[in-house]
Amino acid sequence: MNASLRPLLPPGPYLLCDDTVRPDMPLVAKAERLLAGGARVVQLRMKRTPVREALEVARQVVQLCRRAGAVCLLNDRVDLALLSDAHGVHVGDEDVPPEAARSLLGPGRLVGVTVRGVEGAIAAREAGADYVGVGPVFGTTTKQVPAPVLGVEGLARVVKGSPLPVVGIGGVGLDNMPWVAATGVHGAAVVSDALLAQDIAERVRLLASAFEQGRVGG
Repeated sequence: MNASLRPLLPPGPYLLCDDTVRPDMPLVAKAERLLAGGARVVQLRMKRTPVREALEVARQVVQLCRRAGAVCLLNDRVDLALLSDAHGVHVGDEDVPPEAARSLLGPGRLVGVTVRGVEGAIAAREAGADYVGVGPVFGTTTKQVPAPVLGVEGLARVVKGSPLPVVGIGGVGLDNMPWVAATGVHGAAVVSDALLAQDIAERVRLLASAFEQGRVGG
């Protein structure tokens, strides 16, 4: 598999299937609901799931995503991405370095990296990343992040200066999705706003519509 066969990251809402949000619902069930709403990107984040169970979950979620024509990325776990045949990984500040992730995954899979600004985005490109997650855009309770909140103006500055597609992360939901999309971001990561909705699939549809409205209006 070479770089020419590497999947493209679809624009729009970037949905996280997370085991810390709504833990009463199995991860596979969450993925099914996200995909039923038309999710085009699903990042599987498993911070509490035991390794053997995580591998089985990853394989099931990847299969679901592939059948739905969606991209599936594993948070941090390069090993699980390879074993489950995921489309790639997303690594953060304390995860496997992007250079190592690219080396292990080869040229045919996606590598995303969390950064805090334009300098980080430039370094991520040099390390072989395909896109960057930038944030926190807003305050978030899903994950403790030791970095200042950017706001939409700060996000727009990073989007303008980044050599890679930008996914806005941190506190993004239906209410602020149009503002985020108007910055010119490639995507917007959503966790709690989708998974805590009474109807997850409908929420995903609304998020996609709000992103499109913001992008057109912006």
